[in-house]
Amino acid sequence: MAIAPSLAVLSFLFLSSITGAAAATTSGSFSILSYNVAGLPSVLSSSDPVTNTPQISPRLKPYNVIHVQEDFNSHAALYASDTHQFRTPTSGGVPLGSGLNTLSDFPFLDFERVTWDDCNLNNGDCLTPKGFTFMRMNVSDGVWVDFVNLHTDAGSDDGDRTARQSNLAQVRDYINTWSVGMPVVVMGDTNSRYTSPVDSDSLHDLLSTQSLTDSWVRNTRGGSFPTEGTDALTCPFPFPAGTSQATQVACETVDKQLVRGSTAVQLVPTSFSNENDAFLDTQGQPLSDHYPVKSVLSWTLSSSVRLDVPTGGPHGDPYNDLPTVFRSGSVLAITSITLRAADRVDGVSFTLSDGTVVTHGGSGGDAQTMSMNGNEYIVQITACQGQKDGDTRVFFFSFLTNQGRTLTGGVNTGDCQVTKTPTDAAAGGKAWGLVGFWGRNGDEMDRAGAIWGAAY
Repeated sequence: MAIAPSLAVLSFLFLSSITGAAAATTSGSFSILSYNVAGLPSVLSSSDPVTNTPQISPRLKPYNVIHVQEDFNSHAALYASDTHQFRTPTSGGVPLGSGLNTLSDFPFLDFERVTWDDCNLNNGDCLTPKGFTFMRMNVSDGVWVDFVNLHTDAGSDDGDRTARQSNLAQVRDYINTWSVGMPVVVMGDTNSRYTSPVDSDSLHDLLSTQSLTDSWVRNTRGGSFPTEGTDALTCPFPFPAGTSQATQVACETVDKQLVRGSTAVQLVPTSFSNENDAFLDTQGQPLSDHYPVKSVLSWTLSSSVRLDVPTGGPHGDPYNDLPTVFRSGSVLAITSITLRAADRVDGVSFTLSDGTVVTHGGSGGDAQTMSMNGNEYIVQITACQGQKDGDTRVFFFSFLTNQGRTLTGGVNTGDCQVTKTPTDAAAGGKAWGLVGFWGRNGDEMDRAGAIWGAAY
């Protein structure tokens, strides 16, 4: 797995300019598109990428987030007429690249490429580093969504199904580690149908263990899954001219869009469509050998908990206090907080109102503790970042309470941001205050963002 440095820099330049209160807007929607663009070299492709890819490129503009698969040797043409501000760099053509890329209207952090642990030798699946990508996207203030773009092993023999089972289990395990407490969108070419033995079980395992909703099943089939072992609901290819949208979405494609929300952000797929008609050539033929599928996702921010902009870099292990601080429908308050710091912020720990102690980072530096007085809570954080051994880390914290007291540690680098409690009304007539953190850590604090909660 490797970070794309240019993207990390781009995203942090965008995010570091955000200061002040989180979430002026508390609801909205955006569109997602999944499209296998058949960009293999012409001798291997079942489409005509040299001719078709330049036609695909300008048609991507209306969609907010696009995951493409098989974006190999015609990558430059795919990006040439596209205007999305945030795009992943290619990992290369065949046989070097994975063919997975993302084009987005929203900035993102933590972009990773992950190769499958298992592949089956037929269909050329082991000739390229197929796998999935991961990124954390900032859709709006307070709206952070984890996106997975995948392309599983192809084919229909037992070895292919076993490899796909491993592929989807690998995605499941990755989400278990990296997406705790986060909304998640998994989309791409699964090479799987619900009617197919083994594949159906693999899909259902991913859905159930990660609390994901299939947009096609929800919006087209009213929540009813096709029955495993029955005839596949395959789509004709191409659709005859004039085929209605209802007919186009009645069949099942292997291109899936799976969605879940979180405690902080309700995320619901409210529509599903086959975008075939938007991607036809002048003869009415599809521009790829896969149909592009689209969903509209509606989001609503919680009035109880909110994730703010983080400070720091893409190093260390992920953590998210959201499941710890929000339990049984209520948010736990912080009763004391300890900051360990010297030249940098080594660690942060805090005690919740039920006695739970949460610790992030290491044990170095000098410890300072501030216990909250009656009706006292943290309402503002100043955080600064800097470089240590080539890694971006948190160098400075200053916590300000509603009673004007501060807890400060570390070194102010000048590369700082101030974050404050949300300005919209909190649930239950309570006040917003700091209740936890989310980010990445190791022996020190690599990244930290506030979790504000209606607990005071």
